[in-house]
Amino acid sequence: MILVSETLTWEAPTMSMSPYEPFRQIDNMRREMDRYFSSEFPFTRQNGGQHSKSFGQFHVDVYETEGEVIAICDIPGLVGREDVNIDIHNQTLTVSGTLKRGQEYAAENMHHQERFAGRFNRAIQLPTTVSNDGTKATYRNGVLEVRMSKSQGETKKRIDVQFH
Repeated sequence: MILVSETLTWEAPTMSMSPYEPFRQIDNMRREMDRYFSSEFPFTRQNGGQHSKSFGQFHVDVYETEGEVIAICDIPGLVGREDVNIDIHNQTLTVSGTLKRGQEYAAENMHHQERFAGRFNRAIQLPTTVSNDGTKATYRNGVLEVRMSKSQGETKKRIDVQFH
């Protein structure tokens, strides 16, 4: 003969000591949406639902030396100097242009698309006023380097890019 014994125990429910916040989930969702649409998370739904990188905010490093302000911009895919415009006005460097892709595919044949084609534009605040004279821009291996001499006073100039 087998004897089975069952013991029932009851525990009181524990209560959290943190206050109830009914809008915490909504606030978390709002923060996630802000992160999704910020420049830190640059993917948007385009091209029939495929993810493609929004290229309007390319990566830029700006630093200064004793006599210059230097901007390094990652812009792969430029073909010639007519594809990029560089303008300087006061303490603002504006880089704009167009990226073209050689071969186009029909939408129904495209399975995954991340490469950008189209116009881009970015205005970068400079740490100091720069001079019209001695400003040079070079483009090599997908990197645009703009070297600007420091100066005093208001300036405005369009810069010609040297391609290598």
